[in-house]
Amino acid sequence: MASNENLPPNVIKQLAKELKSLDESPPDGIKVVVNDEDFSQICADIEGPVGTPYENGLFRMKLALSHDFPHSPPKGYFMTKIFHPNVASNGEICVNTLKKDWNPSLGLRHVLSVVRCLLIEPFPESALNEQAGKMLLENYDEYARHARLYTGIHAKPKPKFKTGAISESTTALNVGQTNNETPGAATAMPSSMTDIKRVTTTSAQDQPHVVVAATAGSASVATTTQKREAGLAKVQADKKKVDARKKSLKRL
Repeated sequence: MASNENLPPNVIKQLAKELKSLDESPPDGIKVVVNDEDFSQICADIEGPVGTPYENGLFRMKLALSHDFPHSPPKGYFMTKIFHPNVASNGEICVNTLKKDWNPSLGLRHVLSVVRCLLIEPFPESALNEQAGKMLLENYDEYARHARLYTGIHAKPKPKFKTGAISESTTALNVGQTNNETPGAATAMPSSMTDIKRVTTTSAQDQPHVVVAATAGSASVATTTQKREAGLAKVQADKKKVDARKKSLKRL
């Protein structure tokens, strides 16, 4: 396995500087995955550009740096399977920047941006995937259909779970109380999550209002607004104060 020992100290120093810049200020749609122990394998996640068959996809690629980098260009590979004229079946990327147009002064930022641009504008004339190149030239709609299919299957981003998510359980939820309820009493959720039920309770004025709406596959709870409860409590407290004051005046 390649490691930092395969690269000269001055190259490692320059790469560390570039990787730090890419991490702090990433190019549009590109996120570099830094491995401090091996700068000879630069990995990055590339978002499929909007308006292309690769839209909504997330593609992992890598740049393999040889021992004489930057005098020789790195080799680029897509690790995520992709249907593209300039990407071979083994993931190798064909782009002039990594071949005849290579210049030692080109940085990683430029190379990664070129690779992402390749998803926007393929070059079928230098195709590594002949089927994709021919399809792009002769029937774009069919090419786009194939590319979207590969994207949906192989480049689907991993779901991001939010913390504090409500799990489906049989735990009873305290959804409200009436004057006749015991404090702390709870109303149990419907036993079947596929049933749609509406549970009602009454307010101090015996006016029914919806408290819980259980829908298929969810356990959402809608409670009476706190403002309304606070308002009712305040009215009742003020009424008690007024009554007490009237009794005091009568005694006088």
